[in-house]
Amino acid sequence: MTLTVLVPDELGIRVLSDVEGVRAVRYSADAELPPEASHAEVLVPKFLHNTDPREFFGRLPKLRLVQLLSAGAERFIGTVPDGVRLSTCRGAHGGSTAEWAIGALLAIYRDFPAFDQARRERRWDYHLTETLQDKKVLVVGAGDLGEQFRRRLEPFDATATLVGRTARDGVHGMDELPELLGGFDAVLVVVPLTAETSGMVDAGFLARMKDGAILVNAARGPVVDTDALVAELVSGRLRAALDVTEPEPLPADHPLWTAPGLFLTPHVAGSCTGHAERAYAVVASEVARFARGEEPRNLVRGEY
Repeated sequence: MTLTVLVPDELGIRVLSDVEGVRAVRYSADAELPPEASHAEVLVPKFLHNTDPREFFGRLPKLRLVQLLSAGAERFIGTVPDGVRLSTCRGAHGGSTAEWAIGALLAIYRDFPAFDQARRERRWDYHLTETLQDKKVLVVGAGDLGEQFRRRLEPFDATATLVGRTARDGVHGMDELPELLGGFDAVLVVVPLTAETSGMVDAGFLARMKDGAILVNAARGPVVDTDALVAELVSGRLRAALDVTEPEPLPADHPLWTAPGLFLTPHVAGSCTGHAERAYAVVASEVARFARGEEPRNLVRGEY
């Protein structure tokens, strides 16, 4: 029996054509669904597309699985019909996002923005900088991204300590987080956005961080209380690197644009060459398992 999978682009057609027992059919989020949608059992939504997914579900009577191209699933939690499974693309973008976090820390510690500003002003701004060497980084989130970050950090002669929802070998539990925060030079946040993590990095969390520490948010904007972070940046006590904000995009008059000690990028940590190929490699594996009657490995249970 052939499993019909709706995909949003030609790359999806090419990759899934090699999966046994699967027929991939292209659809457009901005047009009528193809006739095959009437018996499609799997939907692959377009990466980072803002269309309300519920617009599709009513037109897919045989839908059994929504397979994402992104690791984050917050836009789909609570919208998928009863009986339909939801699977993320965990494992596709962790390396790219970890690379961004390393780059952001290097940019701050080695003063790259200041040196580039001096270049534009034709000033020879020789000065000593900090270094990533010997820094201790606390990673809040011990999934694929946290592990990918630790693997990339250690060659810089720095150390990563991971915190997960529950303690396990080599990972601290979230209940230990308040006592840990003050002992690290940087705190990287890579948790999924859930009811539990929304606003997690609040004024109390930031106050526990040591003076001069760097908050790095590569999770989702609402995980951080923006007003509390702006207050710490303006005071000069903390620094930050943000790839995500609340809201996105930032309005022109938002205080983050001018906050001191901030390295800011527009949600691009996972947006780099090869991201689609890496995502579809995970999708192909998940869909192949589903076609064989097995559970996908990245199924969402509860909020994640």
